[in-house]
Amino acid sequence: MMTRFEIKLAEHYGMCFGVRDALAAAEGVARERPATILGQLVHNEVVRERLAAMGVQDGELAASRAPTADVIVTAHGASDRDRTRWASGGYAVTDTTCPLVRKAHGALAQLVAAGCAPVVIGKAGHVEVRGLTGDFPGAQVVLSDEDVAALPFAEKIGVVAQTTQPIERVGHLVEAIRRRHPSAEVIFKDTVCQPTKARQTALRDLCREVEFVLVVGGANSNNSWELVEKARRLGCRAERAARPEEVKEHWLYGCGTVGVTAGTSTLRDTVAEVVRRLEELGGVRIPDTGGGRPAKGEWERVA
Repeated sequence: MMTRFEIKLAEHYGMCFGVRDALAAAEGVARERPATILGQLVHNEVVRERLAAMGVQDGELAASRAPTADVIVTAHGASDRDRTRWASGGYAVTDTTCPLVRKAHGALAQLVAAGCAPVVIGKAGHVEVRGLTGDFPGAQVVLSDEDVAALPFAEKIGVVAQTTQPIERVGHLVEAIRRRHPSAEVIFKDTVCQPTKARQTALRDLCREVEFVLVVGGANSNNSWELVEKARRLGCRAERAARPEEVKEHWLYGCGTVGVTAGTSTLRDTVAEVVRRLEELGGVRIPDTGGGRPAKGEWERVA
């Protein structure tokens, strides 16, 4: 029999303004006419199913054709090259790129214009990183000290980061680049988004108070997995679930306190459903001061 345990929510968790606006834009198009998403709007299975129920079709950014006249660029963004290619092919393009991803694109373009060799700290192959590097074929992608060791020398190196990378990792790698090429001018522009930073900081606080952390997020959500890994590094057991039925009862054995957080592409309704599942398994939610409120400026639009 399960023992009762307390449930505590992180101060900041779940859907950020970029995802919220991307979903609203995609649903607005879907209500009016058939549309195809060029990839996954966000990395969350529940969101994908919600759009599919509205008739939105799946497509690929790298493809040459789509089954509908309207196509949607995902919140992760795309290179100008790909965006222009679809528009010039006669498709109506709705661009739901997160404003903070756009900001990262702009920062990288400024560094290249200033004569820097471009470097992106991020996960090679991730759709956001492909979008960042797509207009700069010579861009290097690093995620480890080994990647930094392989960086070719350049007199000026410009560095940005995938918006959902942990800021601690980003800082470590920037310093590693400087140590690797001490005679180079290394210019770093911090493009890690504020919602990611807020969730990482809130997780650190949460781990001081709980034994187990449940991250609600998609199976291929980079920022959700980063939360899992960070919780484990902080000494908590941690698992991820995209929806309530994925929560395993045995995860909770022996736990007196369970913390809940969620990735930036996770719907608040999904978090609430997961919490109800925990309550069914013996959990009692304790009052929290944050309730998932946004960090300062998180809901503000970025020009």
